[in-house]
Amino acid sequence: MNKVNIEEKFSLFNDYFNPRIVGELNGQQVKLVKFKGEFVWHKHDNEDEMFYVVKGKFKMEFKDKIVEINEQEFLIVPKGVEHKPSAENEVSIMLFESAATLNTGDTKSDLTRAVLEKI
Repeated sequence: MNKVNIEEKFSLFNDYFNPRIVGELNGQQVKLVKFKGEFVWHKHDNEDEMFYVVKGKFKMEFKDKIVEINEQEFLIVPKGVEHKPSAENEVSIMLFESAATLNTGDTKSDLTRAVLEKI
């Protein structure tokens, strides 16, 4: 049982769309990731995802709308819903999702991370 300093963990990396695992509980993982630019359209057939904005803001695009998520807000994307995150400026995100969740879901791309680093 160790506490986690989120700011310290974010200082350990500078790349984008490459989640790091900072905790695990009940088959779920707590991940930290930085976004800048556009991700890929994708969906997760079996897992919901929660995006909590620690610092900055980003837009989550859906087929029928765009939702802006600001600092200290979160959004849950239900399983099966196609989505694409994008950020004009760097944003720091905490993710809560199943350990089985692949970051690009049903889409394979150069941004797919099959194995995540634990920090």
